[in-house]
Amino acid sequence: MVSIALVSVLGPDRVGLVAAIADHLFGAGVNLRDTAFAALGSGAEFVAVCELPEGVTAQELETGLKQVPELEGAEIRAVPYAFDPSPGPTGNVSHRITISGGDQLGLVARLSEVFKQYEANIVRLEARKLPEENGGLYVTRFAVFVLPEQAGLCLATVRNTAGTMGLDCQIEESLL
Repeated sequence: MVSIALVSVLGPDRVGLVAAIADHLFGAGVNLRDTAFAALGSGAEFVAVCELPEGVTAQELETGLKQVPELEGAEIRAVPYAFDPSPGPTGNVSHRITISGGDQLGLVARLSEVFKQYEANIVRLEARKLPEENGGLYVTRFAVFVLPEQAGLCLATVRNTAGTMGLDCQIEESLL
């Protein structure tokens, strides 16, 4: 049976960071499954569910990553992953939604409640305030799974909620 680990790196953002992490994991024989990377201000976060080769433990992987020069000053964790690494049906993305406009206190909370009301699952979420030189917009992107029978009402409610907050809303059906 394949051993699964969750690898997390949080540290200063720098050019080549993902390359350094991916190269080390590849060299250790690790197969990446679900993986996410984000620059967070001047910091960055890399998180991945990894299939470990036989004989490699999460602790050994963590120890090896701590030796990578590009990861100096980063918090690094590799721990056994106790969940099924294969997503169930609600882990698939049926719609991608982008909300943009002025920064609104409670935006993520209000939209998350809409998704909950219609039993939609948020698969991915990204929210970011663009620099003033780029308009200072606040952009929130949701990748969600919405049951087909709930999609019409759910998406209309998302549009209406964004509209009442004076925000633009774009919704596209996902091909995946």
